[in-house]
Amino acid sequence: MESNKGLILLATAAALLPGCAALAPKPAAAVRVNENPYPSTYERYPGALTIIRHATVFDGDGQRINDGTVVFGDGVIKAIGGAGLASPAGAIEVDGTGKWVTPGIIDIHSHLGDYPSPGVESMSDGNEATSPARPEVWAEHSVWPQDPGFSRALINGGITTLQVLPGSANLFGGRSVVLKNVPARTAQGMKFPGAPYGLKMACGENPKRVYGSKGNMPQTRMGNIAYARGVWIKAQQYKRKWDKYYRIGGEMPERDLANETLMGVLNGQILVHNHCYRADEMAQMIDMAKEFGYKISTFHHAVESYKIADILAREGICSAMWADWYGFKMESYDAVKENIPLVHNAGACAIVHSDDPNGIQRLNQEAAKALADGRRAGINVSDEVAWEWLSRNPAKALGILDKTGTLTAGKMADVVMWNGNPYSDYTRPERVWIDGAAMYDANHPGKRPVSDFELGQPGEGDVK
Repeated sequence: MESNKGLILLATAAALLPGCAALAPKPAAAVRVNENPYPSTYERYPGALTIIRHATVFDGDGQRINDGTVVFGDGVIKAIGGAGLASPAGAIEVDGTGKWVTPGIIDIHSHLGDYPSPGVESMSDGNEATSPARPEVWAEHSVWPQDPGFSRALINGGITTLQVLPGSANLFGGRSVVLKNVPARTAQGMKFPGAPYGLKMACGENPKRVYGSKGNMPQTRMGNIAYARGVWIKAQQYKRKWDKYYRIGGEMPERDLANETLMGVLNGQILVHNHCYRADEMAQMIDMAKEFGYKISTFHHAVESYKIADILAREGICSAMWADWYGFKMESYDAVKENIPLVHNAGACAIVHSDDPNGIQRLNQEAAKALADGRRAGINVSDEVAWEWLSRNPAKALGILDKTGTLTAGKMADVVMWNGNPYSDYTRPERVWIDGAAMYDANHPGKRPVSDFELGQPGEGDVK
């Protein structure tokens, strides 16, 4: 009898448990943290419906149109074709006879705004060289929109879009930002709408020189990798906490700005741009990316990409390279002038980049040098295909190829009309449009952007 009473009590208690659970407080629902507290406020400048006729057109997708026609308006490319393409009513007609028309050049590696002109110490804001890992800093927070380098890149180099990166002192240098090359009062006013952020990483000599000279880790290349792996392990732990929080709610984990950037990389939202020269180190970085589950978008400088071009093609990793700038330190010593065409010839993604306020003004000429070096070595890349190194491929590497980089209907009307063959040393941009707005016209001195910093200087603005 007593045992039956016990069984009844147990059964009653079990029946009450669901009710008690229902009365227990539920975990608070997860709250999304603002992942972009500094959004783009970019507004395109007003443009007019425009048609360029009788030009030689490189469309950025490897095609050439002789006696070509390009139509753009409402900020986008409307149509591209041959001489028979009809003119829309009310369009401004531009005679392109003897001229070349291309997509605007995209520089994937710039420090304009962060290392602006004048190059004085008080304006040197590109390297937060206080720790080997500084993923919490954002390049855009150092960008000075009045840097005269922006307008020089536009009018001398046909640069319509650029990525501004932190420097390479650190293994993790911070976030990059993609900018439209337009005058604006704020960095947010230049931010390319919808462009993913990048994470600047570095390997090789720079981090071990900067921190090893202070008696800190890393002092060696093995120290570089060990330190970086330790940072990624902590980032994975941080991500697991937030994944759990977003899945079941409860108490929000403590925020950490450095790990927020790294979590963005692990989630595929932030693209990795890796400063790296030597082929063996690029291979090490690829292995580390696989270990921690992220993808490298682009190796920058990459003077030895030609040695592992097949691996880069297989992994889908771009190389942003110079035509012939090398030998200034040991890790840049074993270069060849055919690097860019060799990478291209292997089926990998080749890009011409600057990393220099003067070089950004002549990337078309840098591409021409690489093109000529490749042809001398028997790699016969056509002029129109080589333009992919300057517009399509950097757009792909930046995650904005759906918006710009080629003269494709519906994409942003970022267009340059050159006064001759753009691979010639004697050629300059004659007219530049960004989102279909006329930003520069060499035939009209008043139609050129000038930094506020330069207004009133001789040759710039109204000097009394």
